[in-house]
Amino acid sequence: MTPAARVQAAIEVLDAVAGGMAAEQALTRWARGARYAGSKDRAAVRDHVFSVLRRRRSCAALGGGESGRALMLGLLRGAGEDTDAIFSGEGHAPAPLDPVERDAGRTPTPQEARDLPDWLWERFETSLGGEAARAAEALRHRAPVCLRLNPGLKIDAHVIDMLEEEGIGLHPVPDVEGAVLVTEGARRVTQSRAYLDGFVEVQDSSSQAAMAALDVPPGARGLDYCAGGGGKVLALAARIEGAWFAHDAAPRRMRDLPQRAARAGVTVTLLDAGAVRGAAPFDLVLCDVPCSGSGTWRRAPEAKWTLTPERLADLCRTQRSILQEAQALVRPGGMLAYTTCSVLDEENAGQVDAFLAASSGWVQEITRHWSVSEVGDGFFLSVLRKPQ
Repeated sequence: MTPAARVQAAIEVLDAVAGGMAAEQALTRWARGARYAGSKDRAAVRDHVFSVLRRRRSCAALGGGESGRALMLGLLRGAGEDTDAIFSGEGHAPAPLDPVERDAGRTPTPQEARDLPDWLWERFETSLGGEAARAAEALRHRAPVCLRLNPGLKIDAHVIDMLEEEGIGLHPVPDVEGAVLVTEGARRVTQSRAYLDGFVEVQDSSSQAAMAALDVPPGARGLDYCAGGGGKVLALAARIEGAWFAHDAAPRRMRDLPQRAARAGVTVTLLDAGAVRGAAPFDLVLCDVPCSGSGTWRRAPEAKWTLTPERLADLCRTQRSILQEAQALVRPGGMLAYTTCSVLDEENAGQVDAFLAASSGWVQEITRHWSVSEVGDGFFLSVLRKPQ
């Protein structure tokens, strides 16, 4: 595919998204109908689509509209591209710009340039203060890819060489032991020998740092109560010898966890709701609760446009409910770890404060925030200790 044909494909996908289809679904549908597209073509189209979704407000301003064509025009104008060369109508290129399109578009306002809904910007300022503008700008760009070196397999110094030999460039993440930032060849990681043999896992550095901050003694019994794919319990099991368990309200999310655990050389036991109660109490219960995902919107940019105040309020109610369920599973003197990939106070410190106010004897031992940065997502951790 030519660069212009890739732009036309992205326009079609964006139009499907505007019609209510999820971006991943729209990309998959396009790829199935475009058998001629190679892996580089599919990657390029995906990059176009996600770049627009990260910057939808500013792209709409620059392109003069909300259609896929206008949004891609806005993205290209923002990047200083020769739009006439791309919108040429030749072959599979987009049709030439008409006079209305040429005159449409303008410099985004400061509000539009943040690429956040206005109601969310107010919460960013409340939650992040002087860091709000930097976090919003970071969310307009592609997310970093980080790997976690697996200490459970006695990795030696050659694992980095293994990855670099396959064209994967790496750089250690400062202050996060075992975390490396992928600087080149990110799409090769999951097919690399180091990954397939369990020497590395893909995991954001902020999530890695949060799990490393949990001071769990050897031999402990730990439960990941909202496990999802299981990345956090795998990180804990690789570092600390103990009995590790995983549960999720939607068990299908854990379907790959047994295979991932076997590859990493650790054991994680999956529990359904009834089995969780029978296996309690635990020394540690980790609650990585459903949240807005505002610290990870570089990876799932649709979410920042579909989130509403009502949906956020629903999420906060779910978070409170999970904390109440989970606290009963912690042994006296044990730990409850509450985490989100959100930067919003009402999902983070606000929830912890409300829990402590309603829970006699519990104390907060650790609270940490990780900002959206060039090496990691926004993340929150609070460690609460149950009274004896």
